[in-house]
Amino acid sequence: MSYETTTVEQLRARLEAGEKPYMIDVREDEEVAYGMIEGAVHIPMGQIPDRLDEIPRDREVIFICRSGGRSGRVCEYLAQQGFGQPVNMLGGMLAWAEA
Repeated sequence: MSYETTTVEQLRARLEAGEKPYMIDVREDEEVAYGMIEGAVHIPMGQIPDRLDEIPRDREVIFICRSGGRSGRVCEYLAQQGFGQPVNMLGGMLAWAEA
């Protein structure tokens, strides 16, 4: 694995402490219609390769999906493209809703 991970609890604690990490939700439009983490940017997974210029290369970026699978694949892809700090939120929005 060439990327970092964070738990829902770790991310929630950072947000509650006033941190503003850069977050990208890679779910589809109909999924984010049900809600996103406040402050997250929406870029569907299929659009990532065409929108690389919108993703910071020099800072941590936390990727979010429904369960952590798609965001993990995005992190793997970005690490291969030379992005320094992709982070996968484990468990995705399913875990976020339960926490």
